[in-house]
Amino acid sequence: MTEQNSNTAHGAAARRGPFRVGDRVQLTDEKRRINTITLEEGGEFHTHKGILRHEEILGKPEGSVIENVDGFRYQALRPLAKDFVLSMPRGATVVYPKDAAQIVQFGDIFPGARVVEAGVGSGALSISLLRAVGDQGFLHSFERREEFADIARGNVATVFGGEHPAWRISIGDFQEQVVALEEPGSVDRVVLDMLSPWECLDAVATVLAPGGVWTNYVATVTQMSRVVEAIRASGQFTEPECFETMVRGWHVDGLAVRPDHRMVAHTAFLITCRRLADETNGIPKAKRIKEHGYSAEDLSAWTKDHDPTVWTAEALGERGLSAKKLRRAAKDAARPEQVRKDNEA
Repeated sequence: MTEQNSNTAHGAAARRGPFRVGDRVQLTDEKRRINTITLEEGGEFHTHKGILRHEEILGKPEGSVIENVDGFRYQALRPLAKDFVLSMPRGATVVYPKDAAQIVQFGDIFPGARVVEAGVGSGALSISLLRAVGDQGFLHSFERREEFADIARGNVATVFGGEHPAWRISIGDFQEQVVALEEPGSVDRVVLDMLSPWECLDAVATVLAPGGVWTNYVATVTQMSRVVEAIRASGQFTEPECFETMVRGWHVDGLAVRPDHRMVAHTAFLITCRRLADETNGIPKAKRIKEHGYSAEDLSAWTKDHDPTVWTAEALGERGLSAKKLRRAAKDAARPEQVRKDNEA
């Protein structure tokens, strides 16, 4: 292993002290508009309000107010994780901070935990999970697409100032890879963000320790229903709990205090349950579940035009991603890390 440059900050140190080359800085102007830049030697930030030279920021303490060449002022802070996630280079849609917070809390992700997740997407949830497990924990992420994994690696390295010691990422199908790479009953928590998590039920039951928590993140009601019914039918888990989180901000200005006109409403459903001991059958719900009331002809007609076994991104209304866009996102994600390495050299 090569010796790290003593002048380069890593881990927690990267989030403290004066601004350095390679730092990401969030600039907020007088109209509350936000721009995020990566500091470079000789770098400049150009807008219609003038030029802000990076040298005016380097060495200044966080929270400083900086003026550009024309006297236009900016407030300079390191972006918080939630700020970075919403603006970072991405291929797949990111897990919103409000949902990541619920996953960490209701999924009971604790320091030192051994966690597996799939899929990684752009690394938004991986960042939250790594912050929760800490350096002494372990996060094993599974992703089917190498290009998504490249984007996630770049974003994670940017947030943590380099490779995280508790993170491993594997390429391939989760249900096949996890049972090959993780010992039975060795995992404390499982988090799945995928189209058809019910296909992974046996794999989750194999690697998850008794009492361990399984959290699913799905976008649609149909996915939620199918996951829940599969979990119930297996008898290996507790009764699943389902919920969603909505966040509404408030406008506060003197006596004008009211809810914001816009809010972050539905993004996804979260489903949590816990692994029961082996050779144990779950206790079914005491309340009888009502029948759907549809005739066989109704269901047959619907199934003819809507094959419920075909779970694809397109079928759920997600737009496809071009290879060109993914390559660009991976390049953008890796750029701050490259600036840091260039500075070390």
